[in-house]
Amino acid sequence: MIDKIRIGECILRYRKEKRMTQGEFGKQLGVSAFAVSKWERELSYPDIFLLPNISNILGVSIDEMMGA
Repeated sequence: MIDKIRIGECILRYRKEKRMTQGEFGKQLGVSAFAVSKWERELSYPDIFLLPNISNILGVSIDEMMGA
């Protein structure tokens, strides 16, 4: 059985550790707070091209975000 990617949970946890709002985080990425909210609730996933910027802003590796 394949494990589900829990990137939304990771984004939420690391964003809160940085004490950033969804709006602040989204602004740094060039996306809306609504998009960040959808990622964190795992209703959608961030575009793969955003992963390097997300990991940089949150200070974690892409592997960590993907649960590896």
